[in-house]
Amino acid sequence: MSRRELIRAAWSLGAAAAARAVVDPGPLHAQAVAAKPSFVANPFSLGVASGDPLPDSVVLWTRLAPRPLEGGGMPMSNVDVRWELARDEGFKTVASSGTTIARPELGHSVHVEVGGLEPAREYWYRFVVGDVDSPVGRTRTAPAAGATVDQLRFAVCGCNDFESGYFTAFRHIAAQRFDFVFHTGDYIYESRAYKGVREHAGDEIYTFVDYRNRYAQYKLDPDLAAAHASAPFIVTWDDHEVDNDYAGSVDETGTPPEVFLLRRAAAYQAYFEHMPLRRTALPSAGGMRLYRRLHFGNLIDLN
Repeated sequence: MSRRELIRAAWSLGAAAAARAVVDPGPLHAQAVAAKPSFVANPFSLGVASGDPLPDSVVLWTRLAPRPLEGGGMPMSNVDVRWELARDEGFKTVASSGTTIARPELGHSVHVEVGGLEPAREYWYRFVVGDVDSPVGRTRTAPAAGATVDQLRFAVCGCNDFESGYFTAFRHIAAQRFDFVFHTGDYIYESRAYKGVREHAGDEIYTFVDYRNRYAQYKLDPDLAAAHASAPFIVTWDDHEVDNDYAGSVDETGTPPEVFLLRRAAAYQAYFEHMPLRRTALPSAGGMRLYRRLHFGNLIDLN
């Protein structure tokens, strides 16, 4: 092949890819999937969650993990996941439904952005993979833009140090059925401190699989799982999602930045995989866009 022929072939491939991008719904969907899967254990071990409520939209989340503390235990292939969102807890009136893909590149997590919803109302949702149903979650959309809102009921929480104590506060959050829950960060802690109440599995985490397993250990806690299933979460992070007191490319022990950034990239992707975030937060080039703005009628602008 001559140089000119090679360039012409590459140009044709690029044009075809651009044409596909116009109709492809995005990086989290489409493409071939595996045959009907079977599982050694419950693939919904990490529960369900919703997040970032808008007046007409909400994110639905789960991650398939039949062996949650062993990297997930899923086959390295795409898996179809069906989802339903209903106006009632018994799913007699389904408002929206569809199929998405759980990808191995994202730890078989799914982030479904459901649109066309009514403002300021409750919905219930669930997932199905193969013959297995997920737990049912409750969510709620935000009030309409500019609507007069007299009150909102929401929780603020953070610093989930697994070793320091039990998650009883999350059990109380779950019982309240709030409009939303704002999590201020430190969803996990990366170290192992042997604080005596309960212990992290494994030592301080550094690798991609380490971070996945740490999130799994936290999400296996039934009180935290119940809180997620009770209301939509709006999440941001602090330092312990990566490393204590890190800033930018600098960690607390003077690791060369080019080495630490590998750890940070692994932590950022694991964070995305386990949080009910929109695809605008999908990690890219080692970074992650987490800033956003949510409005709740004329009462709260949450930045």
